[in-house]
Amino acid sequence: MNAPPLSILIVEDDKAIAAFLETALEREGFMATVVGNGRAALNAITRSPPNLILLDLMLPDMDGLQVCQAVRRRTGYIPIIMVTAKDEDVDKIVGLEMGADDYITKPFKGRELLARVRAVLRLAQSRDEAATPCLRFGELAIDLDGRAVTVNKQPVKLTPKEFDLLALLAQNPGRVFGRDMLLAKVWGYDFAGESRTIDVHIQRLRRKIEANPRNPAFLITIHHIGYKFEGT
Repeated sequence: MNAPPLSILIVEDDKAIAAFLETALEREGFMATVVGNGRAALNAITRSPPNLILLDLMLPDMDGLQVCQAVRRRTGYIPIIMVTAKDEDVDKIVGLEMGADDYITKPFKGRELLARVRAVLRLAQSRDEAATPCLRFGELAIDLDGRAVTVNKQPVKLTPKEFDLLALLAQNPGRVFGRDMLLAKVWGYDFAGESRTIDVHIQRLRRKIEANPRNPAFLITIHHIGYKFEGT
C-alpha cells in the first residue's frame, strides 16, 4: 500500500498567492490545504496536524509570529516555513527565534519554494528518526516519554516545570539559552513572571542532579545571558 501524501497547511490571505502555492505543491504530490487567517490555521492544526506549515507573516487577525508561537505551545513539533514580503534580517531572526524552521521572502519561484519545503521535511524526518525517549549523560538518565529522571539509577523527584526545563536543555547540549527564551519555551510566551524564575529552577535542579551543585557538571551558567547543558 502506498503511503498517503504529506500534508501541507498554507496560511495565506492573498488568494492569488495561496492558489499558486496550492497548485505548485499538489503538482509535486503533496496534499495542500489553504486557510486565510491565523485562527482558522490553529483550528485546522488542532483538527488534523499537517506535516508542514507555510505561514504568511502578515495576516488579517493574528500575525504569523503569534500563530507560530501558538503552534509551538499547543502542539508537538510541526515544521514551519515563514512566507513574507518583508526581507529585513531582523524579521528573519525574530521568525526563527519564535520557532520557525525556515524563512522565504516574496517574490519567490516555485522551484525555490519546493526545494525549501523538501529540505525542511528532510530535517524533520531526521529529527524524528534521531529522537530517543531516553537521554543518558554518565550517571544522569532522562526518560522523556516517562518524564522520569534518575541519578546513579536512583529516582529523582522533579516538578513538571523542572522536568520540562531540564529536558529542553538536555535535548540541546551545548546550546546557550537566554532566560527569556527559556521562559517562553517552558512557561509559554504569555507567562507574566520574571526571568528570576529560571535561576530559581536551575538552582533546584542542580541540588537534585549535580554531584556538586556549587561546581555543576551539567547545568552551566553563561554569565549575563542564561544557561546551557553540558552533555560531555
